[in-house]
Amino acid sequence: MKHKATIQKVLIANRGEIAVRIQRACKELGIQTVQVYSTADTHSLAVQMADECICIGAAPSSQSYLNQNHLIEAAKRFKVQAIHPGYGFLSEKADFAQLCQDNDFIFIGPSAKVISQMGDKSSAKKIAKAAGVPTTPGSEDIVSSLEMALDVSTSIGFPVLLKASAGGGGKGMRVVNSLSELERNFNEAKREAMSFFGDESIYIEKYLTNIRHIEIQVLADREKVLVFSERDCSIQRRNQKLIEESPSGAMDPKLKQEIAAAAIKLCKYVGYQNAGTIEFILDADSDQFYFMEMNTRIQVEHPVTEMVSAFDLVKAQIQIASGQVLSVQQEDLVSRGHAIECRINAEDSTNSFMPSPGLVSSVHFPGGAGVRIDSHVFQGYVVPIYYDSLLAKVICWGQDRDEAIARMKRVLSELRIEGVFTTKALHLEILSHVKFIQGDFNTQFLSKELNLN
Repeated sequence: MKHKATIQKVLIANRGEIAVRIQRACKELGIQTVQVYSTADTHSLAVQMADECICIGAAPSSQSYLNQNHLIEAAKRFKVQAIHPGYGFLSEKADFAQLCQDNDFIFIGPSAKVISQMGDKSSAKKIAKAAGVPTTPGSEDIVSSLEMALDVSTSIGFPVLLKASAGGGGKGMRVVNSLSELERNFNEAKREAMSFFGDESIYIEKYLTNIRHIEIQVLADREKVLVFSERDCSIQRRNQKLIEESPSGAMDPKLKQEIAAAAIKLCKYVGYQNAGTIEFILDADSDQFYFMEMNTRIQVEHPVTEMVSAFDLVKAQIQIASGQVLSVQQEDLVSRGHAIECRINAEDSTNSFMPSPGLVSSVHFPGGAGVRIDSHVFQGYVVPIYYDSLLAKVICWGQDRDEAIARMKRVLSELRIEGVFTTKALHLEILSHVKFIQGDFNTQFLSKELNLN
């Protein structure tokens, strides 16, 4: 599409809480919504909220939410101007962004070219390095053979981290502590990468042990790049984030400025437009940060940023996609107070985090000052077995971190989702841990402090 048009109707190519979130933004902008759904999501909240809806396939995502042709056919049928991919599914697939453009639909996100450049982790690392952004020591290119893996690992020293180039969400990653472990882990990482992403490409990085996971929310229109206060996403299990907060207590003002400047530099280098997140590793032993990856979409944890900045990122995504230049300037984005988000999943944390699908018999979402809950769950909702186990994101704001923690503990103690197992108790345990309260943690917190793997 050569010229952006006024967006009057959006097709939402996703499900669950992010579909609900996008619908709310659209309604506040006076935009009609078309909700696609699989047979497993027929009675979902997103379907109930939409102006129009259409079933696009069977429950497995490969037959519905990942079926690009079905999505384009639905967009044509309902005469939408734009498609919002949310997160996950097709949100970072350059071929889908290109398919939208080829069919004269606005893809609410960056260009297919930028997604292609930054969506591949190996390519993104090369680009970051070329832009002058610090990168973790490791392979310059895809490691295609065990012999190459041996050479790279020996040169940078163990431990090393094997990562799927097309990966995300902690899939296709292996920590290798010695030469004797390399062959088995290299082959397993390639198999997992192929299984999850259809691409077995692997690259290797130096594995740093005392790190914080820091990310910078960016938002760019055709004239400027805006950065928001950093998010600390170090509380993770198997590289899956559980708790996010903003700002981070691990950085001084000088370091904050440096990491924000690096994010701006990278966005300008690739000509980025729309919302995105640049993720960094912060070596707590040296205060050195390294580019890890870029997510060319809205993040699951975007409400944390919205709470401290009082800014609607999803509305801004839609406005930028329609060709608008945002009126907000960098100096307007002042971070206030502290926000924490807990991801409540349908999992049994006492039984190896087994998924817990089934009927939700009762729900109570608490309220109060500084409380936000993003969820698609209601009494009578059936948690399907086919998709991500996220039930709700609980976000609490406080004047400072202590108040945000206290408020989150109060809200979680009131929260009730019955009929399925949830991770609520685990979050309360983390929030009550003395080291978490003191801000003394890294990405190994769950394994080292709570003996959870």
